[in-house]
Amino acid sequence: MSQPLHIESLDHEGRGVGHIEGKTLFVDGALPGERVRYSSYRKKPNFEQAQATDILKASPFRVTPRCRWFGLCGGCSHQHLDEAAQVASKQRVLEDCFAHIGKVKPETMLSPIHGPTWGYRRRARLSVRHVPKKGGVLVGFHERRSSYVADMTSCEVLPPRISRLLPLLRTLVESLSLRDRLPQIELAAGDAVDVLVLRVLEPPTTEDEALLRQFADAHRVQFWLQSKGPDTAVPFHPLDAPALDYRLDEFNLVMPFRPTEFTQVNQDINAMLVRRALRLLDPRPGERIADFFCGLGNFTLPIARRGASVLGIEGAAGLVKRGIENAASNGLSGNTEFRVADLFQMTPEAYAALGEFDKILIDPPRDGAIELVKSLPDTGAPHRIVYVSCSPATLARDASVLVHQKGYRLTTAGVANMFPHTAHVESIALFER
Repeated sequence: MSQPLHIESLDHEGRGVGHIEGKTLFVDGALPGERVRYSSYRKKPNFEQAQATDILKASPFRVTPRCRWFGLCGGCSHQHLDEAAQVASKQRVLEDCFAHIGKVKPETMLSPIHGPTWGYRRRARLSVRHVPKKGGVLVGFHERRSSYVADMTSCEVLPPRISRLLPLLRTLVESLSLRDRLPQIELAAGDAVDVLVLRVLEPPTTEDEALLRQFADAHRVQFWLQSKGPDTAVPFHPLDAPALDYRLDEFNLVMPFRPTEFTQVNQDINAMLVRRALRLLDPRPGERIADFFCGLGNFTLPIARRGASVLGIEGAAGLVKRGIENAASNGLSGNTEFRVADLFQMTPEAYAALGEFDKILIDPPRDGAIELVKSLPDTGAPHRIVYVSCSPATLARDASVLVHQKGYRLTTAGVANMFPHTAHVESIALFER
């Protein structure tokens, strides 16, 4: 049995951190201020990774997880932590990254963006495995620290109507001839339709097709079939289902998308994040603004709706095509332009070729936008930059370049709880010069 360990803090992955005899321990399921016993599953000379086995002294912020599968399923890591404390811990992660990685400090911190914490996840990738020893087909997220599929029949962060389908999907797949050739079901829930994309490694039989049609009609979902990469996904049934889309009502925008195209998993938080980004950017008629890593136009079109001229740039040609279509369907083709470019290979010469911008918005993936920020000119640079980030570490790294090399002030920053009950930190920052 391990000796008692005092938990001092949470790390950036939401694990409790403690020290024994000069060694750092990262303990899953432990919270700051607690005394715990633990079981190590990985030992190195300077650190160990462990799982809390007994809570000897509980944190006042410890709560009972809502999901019965919490601890087994790897989809959530923080359900044992009070929701307000989750948000506060994410803000501390952001502040720590700014201080220790970027050597910068925001002049002010924004109040956190938070909203519904249950039933919020409108995008999900569910694994499927036929496991006779566990009674048949499993459909769900992976087990924590494992490639096995969790034996789960509900999920508290999926929309309730989708959570209720999990045991029914298990029964459906069990009845298909290709149950061993269907490794994944991808969920994309829109405002008017729920799409389930079946990753099929061989075509369904006529009998399979009949079962899929019956299920779709009975449970009001639309099935798509994907044979290879995301671009091969095609609608199967019903073919007359409503369009898959989401809305940004504040900007009078409807955003259609394919189920395999990137959109945010949490549309309530996305709408609030777009509102905050536009307030910070403050686009005005007559301004020329760039939206880097624009995707299908999630920020581009709200900027255009405010009357500015916007150039959206994205590396994925399919998303650029979708952005052009969305601009047209929302009556914004006149003041929007979209281009395909690899922004991870940006150079000062390539940036200069784009022309001058009054302001820019940056919304990169986890790798950040280091080559882009390094390419900003010393003169004629945009006077305002809004940076939306899904990785506080790369945001802090890029902020260091903007502040210490490019002459910007980190005016303000804050977090958005895009993924409640996980360690994921979504954030936004404003830079001015």
